[in-house]
Amino acid sequence: MALQIRHYLHYIIIIGCLVATFFMYNEQLGAIPLLTLAAYLFYVGIKQLIALKKSK
Repeated sequence: MALQIRHYLHYIIIIGCLVATFFMYNEQLGAIPLLTLAAYLFYVGIKQLIALKKSK
């Protein structure tokens, strides 16, 4: 159950950043949500890498 909620949270954050990019792009501020999304995906990747190393 908690894993499902975590997946939904990831999807909501990614979609939210994409929607923010769409609306902020016309104001030439589209890089802000893209940098936020990049930082979030980097955090998720590092978290998965640490979990993979711990499982070995």
